[in-house]
Amino acid sequence: MNPKISRTLKYILSAAVAAVLLYFSFREVKWDDFVRGLKSCRWGFIVLSMAAGILAFWLRGLRWRQILLPIDPSISRRATFNAVNIGYIANFVFPRIGEFVRCGFITRNSMPEDAPSAAQDGACDSRPGPTDSACRPSHDGIVRKKASYDKVLGTVALERVWDMIVMFALLVLILLLRWEEFGDFFLENMWRPIARTVDFSIWWIVLGLIILVCLAVWRITASREVNPVSRKICGVFSGLVQGMGSFMKMRHKWLFLLYTVLIWSMYWLMSASTMKALPALDSLGLADSFFLMMAGSVGWLVPVPGGFGSFHYIVSLALSVIYGIPFEQGIIFATLSHESQAITMALCGGASYLCETLRQD
Repeated sequence: MNPKISRTLKYILSAAVAAVLLYFSFREVKWDDFVRGLKSCRWGFIVLSMAAGILAFWLRGLRWRQILLPIDPSISRRATFNAVNIGYIANFVFPRIGEFVRCGFITRNSMPEDAPSAAQDGACDSRPGPTDSACRPSHDGIVRKKASYDKVLGTVALERVWDMIVMFALLVLILLLRWEEFGDFFLENMWRPIARTVDFSIWWIVLGLIILVCLAVWRITASREVNPVSRKICGVFSGLVQGMGSFMKMRHKWLFLLYTVLIWSMYWLMSASTMKALPALDSLGLADSFFLMMAGSVGWLVPVPGGFGSFHYIVSLALSVIYGIPFEQGIIFATLSHESQAITMALCGGASYLCETLRQD
């Protein structure tokens, strides 16, 4: 199939899923109550939530840079911050494409492999020029970057795996501490629907796929010396492994952990601020905002553009089932939470894109 047609079909399917989830989320909303709830909103808390979101983006850039520094010490804080922001707005166009976009951005801004150490202090620009010998292409005409695309992609994979581990650890923690409030909701609306869709036969399919992957890896590895395609695949895989392994070479690992704590603290502040913005949710506390943050994180994982629909449905359902909050009030909270952050992503992403465009002109 033509790649453009394939991408278009995937986007249409993703947008259709978002539309269906939005329909189920809003179908029972009483719009007069919805508008009245928005009018009663304390907008100062929404501004605080958006500010916390911007700080979270900056912290994500700093944390990612910690993993990238062993690969290319010239990577700047500005580059990682702008890459994160541009990746976010790319996700609104097509789910998860932002991860690849930000990898390409960092590779483009990386130093060439043969650049002298002085280049890291600004003597050599990352864009090759006709008079800059350190930045000229190699003898085969290819400028090889220190932070090659496959290595950068490996750091993103590492970062995402780490975030998933942290998210599930936090989810387990809140369930252990507050099982009486949140346990039934988790079992009925998250775990059991997943369990019903996965029967015993699925595991045989998974086992078969694992065996096929192992055989493919063995065949590609065995033929890498004589087959150029296998050699290229092995090279890409090696780059991915090097990118993921950069964590072991990272200095100040405690700083990586500190950034992680601060990032999730900002997410918690975003949830708590939005909750305080609505008078109807005044009875809820910090533990409740923490659980709503976790429920919202699950909503963002569903592969629809920007999390539209999935986030609204899961968060509204949690408020309705656990706290008995009217569904339209839950929709207001979900809408304010999601759209305020979507606007923050759009503004930061647009500003970062404009900044990089002007810098390169």
